[in-house]
Amino acid sequence: MGYIYTINMKIALKAIILVAGIGSRLRPLTENKPKCLVEFGGKTILERLQKNFFDCGITDITLVVGYGKNQLNIKNFNVIENHEYNNSGIMHSLFNAKEKFTDDIIISYGDIIFEKEVLEKLIESKENITAVIDKEWEKYWKIRTDDPLSDAESLIIDKNNYVLNIGEKNLKEIKDVAGQFIGLIKFQNDGVKHLKEFFEQLYKKNLEKNIPIYGNIPFKQSTLTNFLQIMIENNHKIKACFIENGWLEFDTVDDYNLYNKMYDKKILSKFIKI
Repeated sequence: MGYIYTINMKIALKAIILVAGIGSRLRPLTENKPKCLVEFGGKTILERLQKNFFDCGITDITLVVGYGKNQLNIKNFNVIENHEYNNSGIMHSLFNAKEKFTDDIIISYGDIIFEKEVLEKLIESKENITAVIDKEWEKYWKIRTDDPLSDAESLIIDKNNYVLNIGEKNLKEIKDVAGQFIGLIKFQNDGVKHLKEFFEQLYKKNLEKNIPIYGNIPFKQSTLTNFLQIMIENNHKIKACFIENGWLEFDTVDDYNLYNKMYDKKILSKFIKI
């Protein structure tokens, strides 16, 4: 990729970046390549993710690939393929990487960028499961849509900052959104064991009996937040690691155009320093 990375120190944590999706809402930018190869500010999303992980000492990185896999320069990555990327969701991609559920891991969406400090704060958490939550989400969402609530997902936190509810859409009240999950989560210690056991239990149940795991959504098409909500309902604790912006999600072409305008006008630093 041509960039020089400064590795502070190698640590035991591993990373999985989920980059198999088609990214249809970013077309034509993703016409022949995955979302992670979209360029922003002179670097691809994947280059920015890799640099942050490397700079934090995480060098064992696995990409779960699918759409546009042949466009990826896979140097310095482990690669696992989701052959069914065309008709499956993020959880099926992650299930393909279940062999990596042996050590402490950080899982990241492949269409986000974030400041190194965000990753450092997540690494510092001692909890079994920790999810990065932007508590200043509304400020960020308001530049992307006229109706932030219509696009946001539920996020309810208890008094000890554990997540009680996550991932519901079509919300009616702002009180149901204490923040937004940015697509970055860590499983460590017993959290890795719980992830693997619960993962395989749900997947087997869904395949054998075709029982949806969330509403009417089968496991194969489910999202990470669907899965996290089911974990919560089965008494697994997920700690919120709060941030105040410091990240961007590349979900649509409108997002991409907006960020570029802000970058050119040198006002993007209100949300993220890149």
